[in-house]
Amino acid sequence: MRIAELESRTGLGRHALRFYEREGLLVGICRGSNNYRDYPESAVKDAILLQQLQSLGFSLLEIREVLDAMRASSIDCAQGARLMAEKRTAVEAQIANLRKVSKVLMREQQRLEDRAARQNLPKP
Repeated sequence: MRIAELESRTGLGRHALRFYEREGLLVGICRGSNNYRDYPESAVKDAILLQQLQSLGFSLLEIREVLDAMRASSIDCAQGARLMAEKRTAVEAQIANLRKVSKVLMREQQRLEDRAARQNLPKP
């Protein structure tokens, strides 16, 4: 697939996709006789995962570790399992923190809605 299709399917811009390619995070990209990049179907899944992991605060090095482990045909399974457990623990900690923040925001929203109701202001 061409980069325009990859952009539309992942929501990432071409500059981000090319950066990931240069960094070796997107792999399997071939060039046609016209010198256009041809991205494999797996690039969609990889690019979306990259975006998700980055949004959770994972560094490019950590993302590379995860992707390399997932792509390896033969890996030390115990080491790979430890890596995945570490990353999963980090994600679960972020989820717990996000839930705490969500509760604070919900309480503040409720306080403001109650105040607006007492002042006869319309709800948003």
